[in-house]
Amino acid sequence: MRRARVLFVCTGNICRSPTAEAVFRKAVADAGLSDRIACDSAGMAPWHAGKAPDPRAVRAAFQRGYEMVELRGRHLDARDYNDFDLLIGMDQGHVKELARKGPRKAKSRVALFLDFSPQLEATHGADVPDPYAGGEADFEFALDLIEAGVPGLLAAVEKDYL
Repeated sequence: MRRARVLFVCTGNICRSPTAEAVFRKAVADAGLSDRIACDSAGMAPWHAGKAPDPRAVRAAFQRGYEMVELRGRHLDARDYNDFDLLIGMDQGHVKELARKGPRKAKSRVALFLDFSPQLEATHGADVPDPYAGGEADFEFALDLIEAGVPGLLAAVEKDYL
């Protein structure tokens, strides 16, 4: 049986990408697809490798029923381009960097998170904004966008990769 693998990527892997991983993982479990779809997250920069997600992200996620405490930041690895079917950048800069760093054949597997939710992209812009330098409201807003975007991503993964 084919198992689809999705990697969420942001800058340091302590805010947006682990939040997307937690929300997506729960959606996959709720759909009964945990045996068919796997996910992980990584950062473009190595600054937070081995560290827990930002406490503000953990708090916001926990209040909505998502578990992130076991997650640890990691740096994007060259093997990720072969190990994952889909590499999802949380903003346009991540997508450009993923495409630039990866092998040519991997470019078709790099995508922008909000591209899977055109209605969100039209109303909020293409990027899930980085909440790191902001406050609690910024983490809530990033989580709002991620929660609203995950259903479109899950539908696309089911359609295109299973």
